Amino acid sequence: MTETRSEQVLRVDAYPTHEVGGYRVRAGKPFPFGANVVPGGVSFSVFSDQATTMTLVIFKRGEPEPMAELEFPEEFRTGSVFAMTVFGLDHENIEYGYRADGPYDPVTGHRFDARQVLSDPYARLIAGRDVWGVEPDRSRGYQYRSRVCLQDFDWGDDTPLGIPAEDLVVYETHVRGFTRHPSSQVTAPGTFAGLREKIPYLKELGVNCIELLPVFEFDESDNPRTNPETGEQLFDYWGYNTVSFFAPKAGYAATGRYGMQGDEFRTLIKDLHAAGIEVILDVVFNHTAEGNEQGPTISFKGLDNATYYMLTPEGYYFNFSGTGNTVNCNHPVVRNYVLDCLRHWVADYHIDGFRFDLAAILGRALDGTPLPNPPLLELLAYDPVLRHTKLIAEAWDAGGLYEVGNFPAYGRWAEWNGKYRDTVRSFLKGDPGVTGELATRIAGSPDLYATRGTAASVNFLTAHDGFTLADLVSYNDKHNDANGENNNDGANDNNSWNCGAEGPTDDPEINALRTRQMKNALAILFTSQGIPMLLAGDEVARTQQGNNNTYCQDNELSWFDWDQVDDNAELLRFTREMIAFRKHHRELRSTAHPTGQVREHLGLPDISWHGERAWQPDWSSESRLIAVARCGTGDDDVVYVAMNAHWEPHDLELPALPGGRSWHLFADTGAEAPYDIRTPGAEQELDNAGKYLIGPRSVVILVGRTNDPDDLDTP
Repeated sequence: MTETRSEQVLRVDAYPTHEVGGYRVRAGKPFPFGANVVPGGVSFSVFSDQATTMTLVIFKRGEPEPMAELEFPEEFRTGSVFAMTVFGLDHENIEYGYRADGPYDPVTGHRFDARQVLSDPYARLIAGRDVWGVEPDRSRGYQYRSRVCLQDFDWGDDTPLGIPAEDLVVYETHVRGFTRHPSSQVTAPGTFAGLREKIPYLKELGVNCIELLPVFEFDESDNPRTNPETGEQLFDYWGYNTVSFFAPKAGYAATGRYGMQGDEFRTLIKDLHAAGIEVILDVVFNHTAEGNEQGPTISFKGLDNATYYMLTPEGYYFNFSGTGNTVNCNHPVVRNYVLDCLRHWVADYHIDGFRFDLAAILGRALDGTPLPNPPLLELLAYDPVLRHTKLIAEAWDAGGLYEVGNFPAYGRWAEWNGKYRDTVRSFLKGDPGVTGELATRIAGSPDLYATRGTAASVNFLTAHDGFTLADLVSYNDKHNDANGENNNDGANDNNSWNCGAEGPTDDPEINALRTRQMKNALAILFTSQGIPMLLAGDEVARTQQGNNNTYCQDNELSWFDWDQVDDNAELLRFTREMIAFRKHHRELRSTAHPTGQVREHLGLPDISWHGERAWQPDWSSESRLIAVARCGTGDDDVVYVAMNAHWEPHDLELPALPGGRSWHLFADTGAEAPYDIRTPGAEQELDNAGKYLIGPRSVVILVGRTNDPDDLDTP
């Protein structure tokens, strides 16, 4: 058949110009980087500033030895980019990598070794770790094999949801841990597909955003330690040791062995979006799995060590991450790499946002000093592809840089608010001198985010790193012996309190107090201004038996035990109703910090503080009781939250309400279930409108509204 003129134009670069190693090739396009299918072949493009030669190494899928090694002709190099199109490849059944040759001179930062086959930093898929936990063949020289990925997923009409940040309820979870427990009853435990089966649970809980611990390809078998008590191998369970930044972890996919991990993950995201749930990825750009001078060479170290890593003048690795190396994020090449990566996840996976691990490192200069105007952070804030993507910083690093409240935000970045966590934990324990700072934290931390609004603060009490909520009220000390590090790992300062006994107990009073303390924590979290984040399993009192650093525990210590959904139905119900309550009251989600300005329609300020006596808060160092009342701009209800961390009960004098309104009880953590909490809109009117007895270590939530349901305002 004769080609038309238009077809000839489309295929103008679809013919070879050279032959290398028996393969027909031509110069590729430098951009985009990585392996990209083009008419008749695959274009391979890789950067190295100091390499003297570059060789493309091609394997038949799964074969130990290469089927071809094609050195890039010198004329295929543009600047510092090697690009070549290879024709006639069965791109679905090949794996590839690179050999980069150049100087080996660690003092000047160069570690080229042409004996190593290197992963493509832009590989969209990685083979070699297709099934979680399968012991790798260590005799293979090339462990993490790059693969070509087609972009043919049918997204239908899916788009990122664009939920306003202030309306988010974030649920931090782990892909494998969420359904790996036998009690999960899913068809593919521990996978993207398994998580997809639990979407109805998430929707019923009421969260509208899940934040996934790292899903970029990592090697769970790179932990050399064993459990000292059992001798069992320990894994890199959390995955904060990235091997490949563009590739989803194959071991998290039921279809990973078939190379379908990308589409399985996309299907999960598409279905979460259909359920009204956004997806945020926890991303780790502060370090890589290559470690320090003693670590393996996987990709960056062999391609261009001096560009990708922060190095001392002697050629050693700066270690602001605490894991051996630090990515040189503000090098112009590397920051473009980070940008390309995030664009990839937004454009190709419809990801709604990112949480950046140890993000303070992203603000460091090439020599490690903090930058006043970090170009990477500014670049990400203004990038057109990421323009509506949520950016959340863990605003500290392991090098001592702590920037909570001072993280360069450019009007875009939010932060994990570590000060919120520490203050609320301290208050819950009953520490003296905390009520003043507690008031600041639950009002959205205006001292930290005065110009950025309340949504800059991601409020959390627990996260993957530290005690679970149940352990926070059950242990005074960490119990990490199973990690094989003599209990030296993990945080020592946890602001936890065991309520009278260390660990499990049969004492009904202690167990009742622990349940109440968990409810207190949840009640404060979901009535605070800012973005609440809940650790998966806290709603059913998931325990890690006092281990506050389960990074290596791929077992029931970390997994979500679904039997707890029934066993701890009381706490689950409390959590659901608290989330629903937050959604019902827009004044709790206001983006502006309260100022005390009086709302004319009600004659009450937007926020007011109270103690045992109305309008008379006690800010003294011995005070352990504080109450707050919030009033919105429309016909919203008035919400009153009294928090008593004292071990004694107190009589509360309630503030008077404007005409037509009366106080109704929504929650009292001191009451027995089911009277501990109501359904929003169905609160019980108080018999004694002016008084309420708050129990010891309890939180009481009241709603000032009319008795006519038709007058209720629904946001």
